[in-house]
Amino acid sequence: MNNVSRLMNDEVQLLSQLRAGEEEAFAAVVTHYQETLIRMAMRYVVIRATAEDVVQETWMAVMSGLNRFEGRSSLYAWICAILIHKAKDRGVREKRQKVFSDFKLETDNWSGDINLSRFRPCKEWPGSAEFSQHLWDDRTPEKLLASREATVCMRHAIETLPTHQKEVLILRDVQGVHTKEVCRQLKISETNFYVRLHRARERVKVAVEAALG
Repeated sequence: MNNVSRLMNDEVQLLSQLRAGEEEAFAAVVTHYQETLIRMAMRYVVIRATAEDVVQETWMAVMSGLNRFEGRSSLYAWICAILIHKAKDRGVREKRQKVFSDFKLETDNWSGDINLSRFRPCKEWPGSAEFSQHLWDDRTPEKLLASREATVCMRHAIETLPTHQKEVLILRDVQGVHTKEVCRQLKISETNFYVRLHRARERVKVAVEAALG
């Protein structure tokens, strides 16, 4: 029995190593379950690339939530529960997007009149219009100030990250590059990608919370 198989058969040891942040343990879990989770996700979403995104989100949630895992079920069952929740949510969003994209405006009986009461002038672009949001916009000056401060703190935290974490975070979260392309550009495995992204996000989160605390 090789080290990976031995580790996967000893859940107590596996959890211990995962919680300690050992990449070998995480690599074993990803290697063992990746394709199974993708197939599971595709029960709820149509495109494989979307399923892969769901699995990526699942791994990030697993890494973030390991300390909250109480062992009431097996590790695999817990991972699957996270995956299914995320896949169902993505599937619902996909259906909404499809309905919207398939929608065709019926113009045969439309007079061309627009109800201007639903719009208000847009200050930034005079002559244009935007949907009025004042009825449901509860932003306060305090919230806006806090969000600005958080943005400044976040940018500073990103700049101070170790290079190998910063480049992953910027490519994936800032520029929106797909996981596989990030791995290709940086010449790293998906396991390394997940670990680096998780650690980068955690460091930024801690830095922002400390600055605003």
